[in-house]
Amino acid sequence: MDLPLVLVGPIIRHLSCEALTLWLVTTQTAKFDLSLFDESDYCFDNQALDEFQQEIKVGEHCYIQLIHFLPNKAFAKDTLIQYDLSINGQSLAQLIPGLHYEGISKPAFMVKSRADNILHGSCRKPHHPSEDGLLAADTLLANTHHKSAARPALMMFSGDQIYADDVAGPTLVAIHQLSAKLGLFKETFDDELIHNCQSLIDHADTYYNRQNLLPNCQYTQFNIKGKRPIFTSDSAENHLVSLAEMLAMYLLVWSPHCWKLVDCELGMARIPEAHYQTYQQQLAVLKVFEAGLGKVQRLMANMPVYMIFDDHDVTDDWNLTRGWEEAIYTNPLGRRIIGNSLIAYWLCQGWGNQPQHFSLLQEDVPRYFEPTGIKYQDELINRLLDWDQWHYSLATQPKIVVLDTRTHRWRSESNANKPSGLMDWEALIEMQQELINEPEVILVSPAPVFGVKLIEVIQKIVTFAGKPLMVDAENWMAHPGAANVMLNIFRHKKTPPNFIILSGDVHYSFVYQIKIRFKKHGPQILQVTASGIKNNFPEKLLNCFDTLNRLLFSSASPLNLFTQRRRMSVRWRKPDTGCKSVLYNQSGIGQLILDEDFEKTKTLVISQEKTTEFK
Repeated sequence: MDLPLVLVGPIIRHLSCEALTLWLVTTQTAKFDLSLFDESDYCFDNQALDEFQQEIKVGEHCYIQLIHFLPNKAFAKDTLIQYDLSINGQSLAQLIPGLHYEGISKPAFMVKSRADNILHGSCRKPHHPSEDGLLAADTLLANTHHKSAARPALMMFSGDQIYADDVAGPTLVAIHQLSAKLGLFKETFDDELIHNCQSLIDHADTYYNRQNLLPNCQYTQFNIKGKRPIFTSDSAENHLVSLAEMLAMYLLVWSPHCWKLVDCELGMARIPEAHYQTYQQQLAVLKVFEAGLGKVQRLMANMPVYMIFDDHDVTDDWNLTRGWEEAIYTNPLGRRIIGNSLIAYWLCQGWGNQPQHFSLLQEDVPRYFEPTGIKYQDELINRLLDWDQWHYSLATQPKIVVLDTRTHRWRSESNANKPSGLMDWEALIEMQQELINEPEVILVSPAPVFGVKLIEVIQKIVTFAGKPLMVDAENWMAHPGAANVMLNIFRHKKTPPNFIILSGDVHYSFVYQIKIRFKKHGPQILQVTASGIKNNFPEKLLNCFDTLNRLLFSSASPLNLFTQRRRMSVRWRKPDTGCKSVLYNQSGIGQLILDEDFEKTKTLVISQEKTTEFK
């Protein structure tokens, strides 16, 4: 089968009046020309992009491309700008028909004067049976793309864009077939069970039994019934290991073209008989997922997309406790798996958020990625494990501050089993400097700052029993130091008077309005949690948590005196579903629409079936 020139993209990443960043993957080395058009289709700029392009070869037929274009004249605000990308002499219309919306002939972008309309969400698992919320986002943009007032300014992915630790059998089969077709670079492993990529693929446990291949240790946190895997995901039977697998996963979650290069039916011969039914069920869901990827590709070619990792982009419980870190980073295979996921995240997600932050890495790309393969892989992994610039901010109105809550952990010195704080003191103080004297700020925290109190109490009890990994005890209130600093920042007199927190992670959605008690002019805080894009929480269990939380932690409940946020008044906004529920369990995309009157700011979850507002 002939390979298409463009495998993935183009995806619009960072966008401002001064810069347009495009990310895509090609099967050949490529030269680009960019043409810009106004709404009437008049071409007002055409430039070769040689000086704005960086190309990284990651396989015989796979090139990751980042174009960070700086126009001679700043882009006009609130104006639709169409673009065409010529790739080796072929236009986007020739290569990928249908990337544009009705009424225009090309994909387009708009630099909004205010980031007052934002799409956001997290947790997109391809084989989850719920609908893909990005299809609802595409429908929304199709209806508003030409209206400057109604068009969303950007889309924020707040974590778990891929699930490296929870992979369907058919997806892993597709990953291996795609890796072979593209000739993705292979690697060797310092491990007694797997020595290289081919031995990993050939191993009898590679499908649905990879938990047998993952590193083990005797660290007591995992020693529940004998030797336990360091990797704690309950769904680790197809956990990704190699860099080639990680990269192929990204290609498959964003591109309809890559699925056309594979045939998952052919993979049945390698599947253990006990998993036949599971394989077929997952394959049926993935076929529906694949059918929608053309619209996902169109959406991401017409709207700037920003991203930050959470644990599943790497592995479940990533850096949850100091003991977890000590176990995994001292194991060669464990360190390599985490490192491979960070290389893939850098190339496919992190790079496009703020390309200038990665200039030191970009300068050294030729050292690590040669025409015949990747070199000094462990050295690159060490650099990325030490990298401290995954977080970023956007000079929008209002300012957007995106937090890295995974690599700046506040580790417990007293007990290796205690949950680490999501950010350490230094990172929190750096965050505070970003906020001071701003009139309004949108803070993106992958995990909610203010969670469901009942669930936090359960996590605290289980953590006290020494088993935080059993209940995924990752919340801001789990570590007293991080919690107190964060809450004190909210109470600081120079904290923005209007403060919005966007979060995800939990696989359900909810909205809180928070005010500081005993303070006349404290900030108004609105926390909007939208999760997941394609994932749900178990329905019956969530209904139980929702009911008990409302009963036990109502505004008048004395139990609130025993929580970390006792100096704050928290009011629930309820979804307009006609019932008493506060927690909303529906896959979709979140939408935040700001209003000059902070109380009238709209928060919604949009799915293909319906739009639900929290009031």
